[in-house]
Formats: sequence, C-alpha cells, structure tokens
Amino acid sequence: MSMFDQLTAKPWAANQGKVDDLYGGRASAGLAKKLALRVFLAVVAVLFMLLVVAYGRRMAYEDWRPSPQLGLLWANTFALVLSSVALQWARFSVRRGQLDAMRVALLAGGAFTVVFLVGQVLAWRQLSTMAYFGLTNPAIAFFYLITGLHGLHLLGGLVAWGRAVTKVWGDFDVAKTRQSVELCATYWHFLLLVWLVLFGLLFTGNNLDILLKLCGIR
Repeated sequence: MSMFDQLTAKPWAANQGKVDDLYGGRASAGLAKKLALRVFLAVVAVLFMLLVVAYGRRMAYEDWRPSPQLGLLWANTFALVLSSVALQWARFSVRRGQLDAMRVALLAGGAFTVVFLVGQVLAWRQLSTMAYFGLTNPAIAFFYLITGLHGLHLLGGLVAWGRAVTKVWGDFDVAKTRQSVELCATYWHFLLLVWLVLFGLLFTGNNLDILLKLCGIR
C-alpha cells in the first residue's frame, strides 16, 4: 500500500457495512414483530365483532332468556384495568431507563392478569351454583364462549409476558426488552378494550334495540 493510500484509508469504513446491517436488521425485525401483532389483533377484533353481532341476532329469538348479571365481573374488570395500567407504567419506565420500576410494573401487570383470570373462573362457578351451567339457555352458552375465548387470549399473552419477564434480570439487551414490553402493553390494552365491549354486552345486552344499534344492524 502506498503512502497516499495509507493517508486516505478509512479503517472505520470496513466495518460500517456490518454495523449498518446489524442495526438495520434489528429495526427490520422490530417492525416485523409490530406488523405481525397488528395483523393478529385485527383478526381477533373481527372474531369478537362477529361474536357480538351473533349475540345480538340470537337475542331476537323467543327462547332467549337473559343471563344473570354477576357482580364479580365488576371486580374482574377492575383487575384487568390495573394490569393494563401496570404494563403502560412498565412501558414508560423502560423508555426512561428506569429498569427497577419497569420490573415492578411488569410483575404487577402479570399478577393483576392472573387475578382477572381467577375471577373469571369464579364467575363460572357462580353460574354453576345458580343452576345456570346448562347450555340449553343460549345466553349462558354465549357467556361461556365469550369469556372463555377472551381468557384464552389472555393466557396466550401471559406466555409472551413470561418470556419478557425472564429477560429483565441480570445482563440483558435493553433494546430487545423495551420492544417486548411495548408489544405486551399494546396487546394488553387491546384485550382490555375488547373486554370493556364484552362487559357492556353482558351487562346491557339484554336491551336488544340498543345492542343492535351498536352493532350497526339497526
């Protein structure tokens, strides 16, 4: 190599492509995960929307008998709200670099979610003690279907939450952890919104006219 080549050489440029590929790959992977989550949430939203419409249409039949309004569902709803708030707190904390607060918030979000799921099981038990467990009443069948399907999606979310929790102790990649926390928070906010709609459906859905207007059927 000549002296001119040595003076004009850019030793950092040799690795610049690798660095660009590294960060570009991370960005692409992050965008892909966000896009995949959005597509999944869109599919789930359509699924629950179809259930709501089916619920409204089924109410028009003469054999429809309203399901009992369980007060326990209010407590369960409050627990799910707290879990969503906790995960939003975790999102803010990891963005600000407050890792200890993020850990506490992440654990709190999972704990409140478990409380919600346990409460849903207790609601099922209440119905069974009230002799409502039989599926001959279509309103009760819809109650089990709607709450069970929502609970399954939350259980799936807890799997992703558990993977995020395992990453936040010891030495960990803050960028990857931030992405996991943000995806979990987005998922929880979505399921909270879905539950609020379903909760209103179960408590006010006995009024057929209001429900059909909300569904756009009337």
